[in-house]
Amino acid sequence: MAPENNKHSIFPTDKEEVTKIFNRFDTNSDGQISEDELFAILKSLGSDTSPDEVKRVMAEIDADGDGFISLDEFILFCKGIESEGDEINDLKEAFKFYDQNNNGVISANELHQILGRLGENYSVESCADMIKSVDSDGDGFVDFEEFRKMMSRKGGDGAM
Repeated sequence: MAPENNKHSIFPTDKEEVTKIFNRFDTNSDGQISEDELFAILKSLGSDTSPDEVKRVMAEIDADGDGFISLDEFILFCKGIESEGDEINDLKEAFKFYDQNNNGVISANELHQILGRLGENYSVESCADMIKSVDSDGDGFVDFEEFRKMMSRKGGDGAM
């Protein structure tokens, strides 16, 4: 199940990718993400998420209520971005993660910055190609509607 070389996603799409991100969040390598680890990684990514918001996110993702996010819970959370219910709110949160300057669009530089912080080694040009692949209006950016369509499409055929 090798990914296509010319197709990239701006959000984790497969178990291997999600596991790599999980392992970066799990800074002490104990197989689970604590509230402190989640708060620290969000802060390092430039998020101004409050401790109360981190508690809310933890409670939402921590399905078994043990106070930690396991790999399985993290995978379910990432898949939940595509599910019904709070889909739009979840998508808006995911979009905000990439829209670092809060101007309503994701640029190649923002994508490059976030992927770099997640330990992914993509050039700005590669990020521009990723942006171009979902940029339906040709403005060189991904707006929320394009992001939403890309995330919906990803669930259907695995493309992107």
